Amino acid sequence: MATYTFTEIPVSLRGEPLCTTLLLLWETSVRASHHFLQDKDIEMLKPYVVEGLRTVPVLYTAASDSEPVAFIGISGNKIEMLFVSPEHFGCGIGKSLIDIAVRRHHVTLVDANEQNTQAVDFYRHIGFEVYERAETDDQGNQFPILRMRAARPARQNHTVHDN
Repeated sequence: MATYTFTEIPVSLRGEPLCTTLLLLWETSVRASHHFLQDKDIEMLKPYVVEGLRTVPVLYTAASDSEPVAFIGISGNKIEMLFVSPEHFGCGIGKSLIDIAVRRHHVTLVDANEQNTQAVDFYRHIGFEVYERAETDDQGNQFPILRMRAARPARQNHTVHDN
């Protein structure tokens, strides 16, 4: 079982090397989970991802052997982004990051692409429910979004060790 280190990354430390690493992680994760996106869609989204990584108020990474394998971005009480390297899907790392978000930042909201059924099922499994559907994503693209909110406390059946 892998051991993960969770670190909050201040805005001042989100330079080019980190953003490049996390963008590659994002792309790998998206290609493994967002099968409805075409190459041109992924390329079009990259600048938004980099901007989000640089500006989201709260950003945590999860690392294994000092290499980032997942990250979560939080703004207010909402998860703005959560991506896990495909090699670490199903290892509890997403749940651990959400546990940190809920405990430390009182997160209650998340949006998920309707067509990414893995993500929708994951959020439902840990206690979120759909309260609204939007026909387009935040950039106006034709990717329906399910707006979800915590229906019950996130499951805490795992141990989180963070810095």
